Amino acid sequence: MPDIPRRGSARTAKLARIPIGIAGRAAVGFGKKLAGGNRDEIDSDLAAKAAEQLFSVLGELKGGAMKFGQALSVMEAAVPEEFAEPYREALTKLQADAPPLSASKVHRVLDNQLGTAWRSRFTSFDDAPVASASIGQVHRAVWSDGRDVAVKVQYPGADDALRADLKTMSRFANTFSAIFTGADVKPVLEELIARTEDELDYRIEAANQRVFAAEFDKDPRFSIPRVVASAPKVLVTEWMTGTPLASIISGGTVEQRNAAGELLVRFAFTAPARAGLLHADPHPGNFMMMADGRLGVIDFGATAPMPDGLPPVLGRMVRLARDERFDELVELCTHSGFVIPGRTVTAQEISDYLRPFTDPIRTESFHFTRSWLQKAAGTAAEFDSAQFRTVRALNMPAEHVMIFRVLGGLVGICAQLDAYAPYMSILTEWMPGFTDED
Repeated sequence: MPDIPRRGSARTAKLARIPIGIAGRAAVGFGKKLAGGNRDEIDSDLAAKAAEQLFSVLGELKGGAMKFGQALSVMEAAVPEEFAEPYREALTKLQADAPPLSASKVHRVLDNQLGTAWRSRFTSFDDAPVASASIGQVHRAVWSDGRDVAVKVQYPGADDALRADLKTMSRFANTFSAIFTGADVKPVLEELIARTEDELDYRIEAANQRVFAAEFDKDPRFSIPRVVASAPKVLVTEWMTGTPLASIISGGTVEQRNAAGELLVRFAFTAPARAGLLHADPHPGNFMMMADGRLGVIDFGATAPMPDGLPPVLGRMVRLARDERFDELVELCTHSGFVIPGRTVTAQEISDYLRPFTDPIRTESFHFTRSWLQKAAGTAAEFDSAQFRTVRALNMPAEHVMIFRVLGGLVGICAQLDAYAPYMSILTEWMPGFTDED
């Protein structure tokens, strides 16, 4: 059960102190660089110490930290190998299962949400959870009609804890951005906070899932479990069995990796056009490969309404960058709010910033690898690099933050999969503005 923060507590004081240490170590490390110290040794030491202190903060935050960790973990493949280990270990810890809620407390939540006669709605209910996450845990059960179902139960007090955690982390956004060089952390946090209320009400998640399930019913490529029942703090859906995407990342065949990579990208681009919604929680725990080759998708708490599909301006940006029509690209980005007023960036800098999205469309089938993503993301931990200055000059309009986070996350997962994917043909078919002629 999440640890709910209280004002004036020792925990709050500890959280207030730790990031100062992180920022201080970053400043000391940068100072040593200017003084002519061994850059590799200094960067390695800075990365390890920063990771240790940063994640000691996140470890105190429980649910909010897990949300944040999941958002960052999909881009783990972009971190250079010489700095990756401390981040990889810490991110793994963030995604570890939370301590399970006791059976008696689970029953009290079910009493409150489904009524005291909730047992009559199930043929059987397993009190031991099969999974636990940031704000709730999942139990396996059999519905009264014989269907195997997944029952997601929200932790009591998780709502207040998550709101407090995300609010705390928002105060440290600049520090996090300094540690995860090249990652625009502040808008990610702001967006997570903005979506918190939707995720805390499982009725909203149920409504989203019903739309996806209806649109992709009997689809040859994708499988969405149907919703069986819902309440604010309990969600019952059909049980889905498949090979977790994490297992494919760690030990899948080449064919499995390539199939998963293609389906992930295709789902991201087709869902807004077909369902009018973007699935906005791209981490491996929400995807699995079914025995029939379809991609199984779960967890629809975080979605973005897109009744007209993806914004055409994004397709035009990607196309102009690919075609090296730089003058038009700068004009479009400036006009669309992607450049901070008063700041100057070159067309090449904008093009470099878009490389994770434009490199994959320069060939019919693109090989997503960790080494490519490390170069494309420009995350070499150089605080004075041109890439770092460019990130600070570019602005991410609020209406596009979630889209870039999702697409960037999927690129990160594809790199973890080491997958070949026909990115070009998928964008040609499904990305508005990409094939438009000016």
